Amino acid sequence: MNQTHTEKKIKPVAPKVQELINSSKSIILATVDAEGNPNSSYAPFVQVEQTFYILVSFMAKHTKNLADGRKTSIMFIEDESATKQIYARERLTIEATTSQIDRDSEVWNTVVAKLKENHGKVVDVISEMGDFILIALQPVKGSYVNGFGSAYFVDANLEIVEHRNDVNHQSK
Repeated sequence: MNQTHTEKKIKPVAPKVQELINSSKSIILATVDAEGNPNSSYAPFVQVEQTFYILVSFMAKHTKNLADGRKTSIMFIEDESATKQIYARERLTIEATTSQIDRDSEVWNTVVAKLKENHGKVVDVISEMGDFILIALQPVKGSYVNGFGSAYFVDANLEIVEHRNDVNHQSK
C-alpha cells in the first residue's frame, strides 16, 4: 500500500536526532586539505549544547584540515550490527564550521573534563600532549535519515525543518 502525501509529511521529532547522537561515542569526519583532497576519519566527541568537541592530534591528517577551518562534514550512523536494513541505516550528516579552543580557556577546561567523564582517564594523558588540540564543530545544516523515504533537512540547532524528498524514487 502506498503512503499518502499527508503521511509522508509527518516529521520525526528532534529527540530522535538526539537519541542517535547519544548512542554514539565517536563521530565520522570528512575533511579536505589545501589541495581539495578528501580525508575521512573519526574522533571521540562530546556535545555541549549544539556544539561538538573533539580532542585530536596533529599527527592525524584530519587535524590540520580542521585547524585550518576548511569545509567539514560529520556523521553519526546507526551501528550496522543493529540495523534492520543496511541500505537504510539511521544517520545524521552535518556540515559544520570549525574553531580551535584555547588551552587556557574555561571552555577547554569544561570540555576536557566532560571528555574524561565520557571517555576515561586517557583524556588526562592526551590533553597534556602538545600535539593535541581541542576543536569545536558548530553545525550549519544537515540531513537526518531514518529509513527509506524518511529523509529530512536539519538546521543548525539540529531541529528537523522539512522532508528532504517529496518525490518517490524513480524506476528504470
